[in-house]
Amino acid sequence: MTEEIMQLDSIKKYNDLYGLDTLHPSVSIVNLTTATNIVNHIKMNYGIYALYLKCNHACAIQYGRKTYDYQEGTIVCFAPGQIGEVNTFDDEIKPEVYGIIFDPSFIKGTNLSRNINKYPFFSYNVSESLHLSENERRSIMLCLEKIQLEIEHEIDKHSKKLIIMNIELLLDYCQRFYDRQFATRETINKDVLQQFEKFINEYFEDDKRINRKLPTVKYFADKICLSPNYFGDMIKKETGKSAKDYIQYVILEKAKSYILDTGYSMNEISSKLGFRYPQHFGRFFKKHMGETPSEFRKKSDYTKKIF
Repeated sequence: MTEEIMQLDSIKKYNDLYGLDTLHPSVSIVNLTTATNIVNHIKMNYGIYALYLKCNHACAIQYGRKTYDYQEGTIVCFAPGQIGEVNTFDDEIKPEVYGIIFDPSFIKGTNLSRNINKYPFFSYNVSESLHLSENERRSIMLCLEKIQLEIEHEIDKHSKKLIIMNIELLLDYCQRFYDRQFATRETINKDVLQQFEKFINEYFEDDKRINRKLPTVKYFADKICLSPNYFGDMIKKETGKSAKDYIQYVILEKAKSYILDTGYSMNEISSKLGFRYPQHFGRFFKKHMGETPSEFRKKSDYTKKIF
């Protein structure tokens, strides 16, 4: 029997679920310590944005089939289209969860709407949640308190602007703390980078590959069990290059190696690297090297003859 999934498409629906007051139709501060309903188990298909700060171990929050790796002092985020699951451990203990939910229509046409993709943590996987220090928690709580004050304030021409400004501030803090987390998880990050380098080399060395095509960031992120955004951000922090640029760098180095091995034709090299058509390979190589593969090979042959 298929488990029912609640379509969470409004702020009021969420507040009604937990017995919270709805003070604004498009944005609400979550405080589950004041909830009059305890939800033991529910799956929700989010049609709104949500950011939760979980401060105790009274419930587990899941995304997909995985539970978030830390349970206390953890921030988890959901974007429209994602499915989340909540399981409460103890009916007597209220989850100490704070956060914000807001409707996509509330930010439509604003800078936040145009820039929402600059906060990649909305699409990070379950095991990539944000874990806060006490000081970091206080910064988050102050942002939530400011937004709550604006929601409670009589609506005027400044209300929406100030609410959105404080949501942006909240998200900017989360981005800062994620950057800190990348830095403090240096050992884990280096392990991921080593795995990435291993997988990318194996990819091109596998002559038995049936589907020869250019590797993607998603392909390697899946191999390492990370979301593409989190994986890309981690690689950028470690190498200074985006994951896409790093892959292209490896492809270029492999291409030069194959070209210098005159036993391969340009068509064979193009195929080995995963280009669909030889002319695509030619354009890629010239873009990065300023000359065609054939010109690069001829120049190399000429240099060999001289020496």
